[in-house]
Amino acid sequence: MNEKLERLKKWEFKRSAYDLLLSTAYFDDETIAPSGGQEYRYERLAYMASESYKISTDPKIEALLDELKMEDLTFEERRKVDLLIKDFQKIKATPQDVYEEYTKLTLQSTAAWQKAKSANDYSIFKPYLLKVIATLKKIALLRDSKKDVYDTLLDDYEPFMTKARYDVFFDLIKKELLPLIAKIQKAKPITDDFLYQYYPKDRQEKLMTKLKEVLGFTSDWGYMGVSMHPFTSGFSKYDVRITTAYDEYNIASAIYSLVHEVGHAFYEHQMADDFDGTILKAVSSGMHESQSRLLENFIGRRRSFIKNFYPFLKELFADQLKDVTLDDFTRAVCVAKPSLIRTDADELTYPIHILIRYELEKGIFDGSIKVEDLDEVWSDMYYKYLGIRPDDMASGILQDIHWSQGSFGYFPTYALGSAISAQIMHKLEEDIDVDGELEKGNLKVLTDYLGEHIHQYGALFDLDDLLKKATGEEFDPHYYIDYLKDKYTKLYHLDEGR
Repeated sequence: MNEKLERLKKWEFKRSAYDLLLSTAYFDDETIAPSGGQEYRYERLAYMASESYKISTDPKIEALLDELKMEDLTFEERRKVDLLIKDFQKIKATPQDVYEEYTKLTLQSTAAWQKAKSANDYSIFKPYLLKVIATLKKIALLRDSKKDVYDTLLDDYEPFMTKARYDVFFDLIKKELLPLIAKIQKAKPITDDFLYQYYPKDRQEKLMTKLKEVLGFTSDWGYMGVSMHPFTSGFSKYDVRITTAYDEYNIASAIYSLVHEVGHAFYEHQMADDFDGTILKAVSSGMHESQSRLLENFIGRRRSFIKNFYPFLKELFADQLKDVTLDDFTRAVCVAKPSLIRTDADELTYPIHILIRYELEKGIFDGSIKVEDLDEVWSDMYYKYLGIRPDDMASGILQDIHWSQGSFGYFPTYALGSAISAQIMHKLEEDIDVDGELEKGNLKVLTDYLGEHIHQYGALFDLDDLLKKATGEEFDPHYYIDYLKDKYTKLYHLDEGR
């Protein structure tokens, strides 16, 4: 058995080497690589992905896994074998030529999306999007012709989460949060116009340096670049790369993009050492998003956290924030109001942005939405749920990168992750004086706690099992609903005058 495990280890190393090369190339493509070299890169990246496919579907390794699953394995070894068998079945169901062509298609599609968003012209991206959708349907049916296509895609990002389970979750969001959002629109508004003055990019970059220091995102294990859409790539626990994006007329945008991505980064950085280069590093999207949303919202928008960088922020932008106190700024970054851009949305309306995308994706794959009219349906859905329509394509269907990359089924995990983070935060606050530690600048106490209770386990447990281990309960979305209702009722003084 030891000899078999050693063979598996060597194969995992080989596969991880290809993954590293591909991930590095993808990161460069999104950040620093010249656009003129795209076609050359994409041809070769598709080839490299095809070579990685051969390694990932090696029949000798598949046979080895079948032998290992009959052995008396440790819990960790058993989990690794089970995940690898599932991964093998998923990958080999797609013929190599289809896999290679789809890889190239998503690279081209992402490039088309970037051009389309910059030009505010959906027609540039539309033919690629339609082809991505058609190819994904084909691949999902190859994987399991009897299973609902969207359920297959959902399982890729959060195992065991199906349309049926998500429907219950999003029905709860609609029932509990839409009335609260409507009520807030009639309440006395909170001043936040100072957030949307002119904030030069060069000074925002200085702020990011300070904020990385406050967060503990250090250069010995982390690197930050700039991209059109912020993201995180965890090459290894000591090589985690993130990006942010700058909006010179929204100072909160880069701040909370950075905090969000650092939440992801800590998950990658604080996993068990021996998970690097193995499938146990492949954390589900819902759990991963729970950590980015926890740091961004449950910690990042607290007064006790903001005070650690606010004096520096005010010094950088003395004119813009001349009469703005710490309390003013804290309230402003928590304002709830319907908006068009998901990544800049407040905590309360954010899950509605995800609800819209979830219902669109369901309709795309069950045939109830005509994919040719997606841009119009997108606009109609925003009006239905938030009472607003996009003024242009860049703030509408072109705002997110995910569909260009074929990441259908990912969006629901953002709302799921937000709900998970509420449950984790509830337990964390029982165990630690959060505001007391943040007041002293001790964010590390909190990230260490998350490392101990969540991050170190990587993909060793499924969602419900990990939450039960960390909080004593399986997933319960009511923590999320209760948190939002309590926070925004107090913030807007909705109970006063009764």
